[in-house]
Amino acid sequence: MSINSGDYLLKVLDSLSNPYRLKIISILYEERKYVSQLARELGISRPLLYLHLQRLEEANLIKGDYEVSEKGKTMKYFEVNSFNLTLNPELINILANSLTLKKQKEKD
Repeated sequence: MSINSGDYLLKVLDSLSNPYRLKIISILYEERKYVSQLARELGISRPLLYLHLQRLEEANLIKGDYEVSEKGKTMKYFEVNSFNLTLNPELINILANSLTLKKQKEKD
């Protein structure tokens, strides 16, 4: 994973700013899992889990693939992508100019 823009850096940092998402990465680092396994292990609903998984996928920290089980059931497995995040002032300085800043409306 290469962080090549300020906006992408913010996306990665935002996706890592939740304890469930950190736990998901920890679990998937040990072994890939399908959604129901992850939900049971974390003690959360599958819809809530999917929200967390989506944020991690958007930041390219994990990936999911569908597989068909021996019983013919389609299951989505997730695994962690390899990444190494080195955050320092130099990186922030390099990427700061590429940030998309939202302009505030001027008060009349």
